Amino acid sequence: GYIKMLGAEGVTNATKYAILNANYIKAKLEDDFKILYTGEQGRVAHEMIIDCRDFKQNLGLEIMDIAKRLIDYGFHAPTVSFPVPGTMMIEPTESEDVAELDRFIDAMKSIAQEVDEVRKGIYPKENNVLVNAPHPATDLMATEWDYPYTREKAAYPLPYLYQQKFWAPVSRIDNAHGDRNLICSCNPISDYEEVNA
Repeated sequence: GYIKMLGAEGVTNATKYAILNANYIKAKLEDDFKILYTGEQGRVAHEMIIDCRDFKQNLGLEIMDIAKRLIDYGFHAPTVSFPVPGTMMIEPTESEDVAELDRFIDAMKSIAQEVDEVRKGIYPKENNVLVNAPHPATDLMATEWDYPYTREKAAYPLPYLYQQKFWAPVSRIDNAHGDRNLICSCNPISDYEEVNA
């Protein structure tokens, strides 16, 4: 239906916008992150891949730490570790306007600075805003705060978040362990069986 609605010209333009958006992000982030798979002229297609493998090797930071930190900035993380482990595939599509692209770019640049703070030893490798992300309101409102950074740094790393904040309902969960070890917390099947009248 979407393709039929757009028609040949619309599909062609959507493709052009998707490629333009990906290259716009690439141009803005290439000084902060290593970009994989660029063409002969330094361009990417409709998606771009940032390489964060050296963060793990040198700092102990996983790609999942960046993905979880993006939640604090109000973003659901793009695809991680596909097609290359330790990377993030950013695919803005044709539907994002420049304001939203810029908001995402600002978040990623801020995260790059947070990685650099760990690299410089400002925050420890095992206790920083990245490895502890996301930061739900319940953690921020708790009486105890055992982190080396401020609550403001955790919750409001960029000014736009004061007006437009998504609060993660929970802190970090054990990722793939939960996927591989499902636990049903529902009532037993017998509770749902119909009684013969």
